[in-house]
Amino acid sequence: MKAIDTNIIVRLLTHDNENQFQKAHKIFSNHDVFIADTVLLETEWVLRFAYKFKPAEINSVLKKLLGLSNVYLADSALIYQALKWHETGVDFADALHLALSQQSSSFLTFDRKFIRQANGLSECLVEPP
Repeated sequence: MKAIDTNIIVRLLTHDNENQFQKAHKIFSNHDVFIADTVLLETEWVLRFAYKFKPAEINSVLKKLLGLSNVYLADSALIYQALKWHETGVDFADALHLALSQQSSSFLTFDRKFIRQANGLSECLVEPP
């Protein structure tokens, strides 16, 4: 199994550098691939800020990528939960933080927008300190 960095995913999804796209495609075609949670977090950020992908586009390409039979995550259920919450308008980073905090009774933040958006999403209550 090969663990990959954000730039491998970005090259595959954007096809903006032919040589690097071919190498990324070869990795996904010939190996089992592990994608760390932090790599997904950075990938979403790069696609949104550098490539101006909209949230729906990001969710679509990530779901297709993560749906490949040779792609592995630390906890796919939590990642898919974060993507589901992201579809409802929650920032991807916030959704991922909340998904990964399910063992906690609450998630403390000063972000009032996140508190509003997360109301009722999880048993882990998002609240101010």
